[in-house]
Amino acid sequence: MKDILQITLLVIMSLISGMALADYKAGEAKSQVCASCHGINGNSEITMYPKLAGQYKDYLSTALHAYKSGSRKNAIMSGFAAGLS
Repeated sequence: MKDILQITLLVIMSLISGMALADYKAGEAKSQVCASCHGINGNSEITMYPKLAGQYKDYLSTALHAYKSGSRKNAIMSGFAAGLS
């Protein structure tokens, strides 16, 4: 079974970029960047990084859109979100 973070991020990336769910490899590759801070299963062990596991997909999608637009400020996340379509 794939870990929760990879599946969650695949869904998020599918919504944000219009990527088909069948394109799992592209979603999996993008999720590796997220996992480096947020943990492989979405439960970061580093307290400065929020836990993503259990978050609603609408919340995550809205947050990424806000980072991209600049209405939510975070230098690191804004940089990552800038590359999303």
